[in-house]
Amino acid sequence: MTDNHPNRRAQIQNSPRLVVKIGSALLTNEGRGLDKLAIGGWVAQMAALVKAGYELVLVSSGAVAAGMTRLGWKERPSSIHELQAAAAVGQMGLIQTYEEAFGAFGIATAQILLDHDDLSSRERYLNARSTLRTLTGLGVIPVVNENDTVVTDEIRFGDNDTLGALVANLIEADTLILLTDQLGMYTSDPRRDPQALILSERAASDTDLDAMAGGGGVLGRGGMSTKVRAARLAARSGANTVIVGGRIAEVLNRVVAGENLGTLLYAKEQPMAARKQWLAGQLQVRGTLTIDEGAVQVLRTNGKSLLPVGVKQVDGQFTRGDLVSCADANGLEIARGLVNYHADEARKIAGKPSSQIEELLGYKDYDELIHRDNLILV
Repeated sequence: MTDNHPNRRAQIQNSPRLVVKIGSALLTNEGRGLDKLAIGGWVAQMAALVKAGYELVLVSSGAVAAGMTRLGWKERPSSIHELQAAAAVGQMGLIQTYEEAFGAFGIATAQILLDHDDLSSRERYLNARSTLRTLTGLGVIPVVNENDTVVTDEIRFGDNDTLGALVANLIEADTLILLTDQLGMYTSDPRRDPQALILSERAASDTDLDAMAGGGGVLGRGGMSTKVRAARLAARSGANTVIVGGRIAEVLNRVVAGENLGTLLYAKEQPMAARKQWLAGQLQVRGTLTIDEGAVQVLRTNGKSLLPVGVKQVDGQFTRGDLVSCADANGLEIARGLVNYHADEARKIAGKPSSQIEELLGYKDYDELIHRDNLILV
């Protein structure tokens, strides 16, 4: 039931950007309150990875479960307002625990609360991406959670496995590590089937995985089925996913070192190819940038970003983060990409060197109109 390849595990060690998701059952020791000893162990491992040069984002469940404990509730409530109250109470203790634990290693943390609107709006998507990439570049650990306190749909339908995958897409992570209360993914539910075998490696797209995935527990919202879906989401941008037991000693360090722990659900596409394929297929073109011959050659042969100086004309109404077409003087489409400035701003800086962007707009977030990472040739 495995599909092992000697290089797949080894590739994780060379993954510079990681997303780690920790589930509620682990964080609260099956509902007994925040397990600060266990959290300290995971934090120590994450701190070591950051010190070793990895960029890392932590997606943490546990706010609702921690709030339930602090409020003395034994069962997860069904009322949306009670769930929101539990999330609000629990989030305070959760973030304070991480702040203190990472602080012991001289590492700063940042709280990031996201909802579906943040990731479906292209402008907010790019804002979130820029913030997270800036934080990780500074050696800060962003602690990401769903904005459970105000977003009813997130509490009702959301799960942090999915959020972890979307964050992996967002920051172009190489590996998503889902820490769970099981050793990995099995051929069937090991709590009911003593003959269940652990899966070592499978393609995330393998449809046989659906029949093997079970449901969630009492505290969390996700089970193996959500983890399989998360792995497929992560694979859209070329990220591999490891589902592994969070209570395994030194689990994060060992997974990143390439040890055969848990279940690796791998992406079949290379990261950049998968990401650009996703960009090309998911978004509607909102405008057109007519570019000069020099820009055409730069895009086609050098794989460079599109600078304002190479743009002759801007057509359409678009906002930052929208997909726009790049065409030559004859109207032949050369490329598509996510634009870094609004249409009116693009018109002001078209044909101008990047050094004049701040003077013309009053600010400058980017030198490029379209960064090469967000651009695909057609």
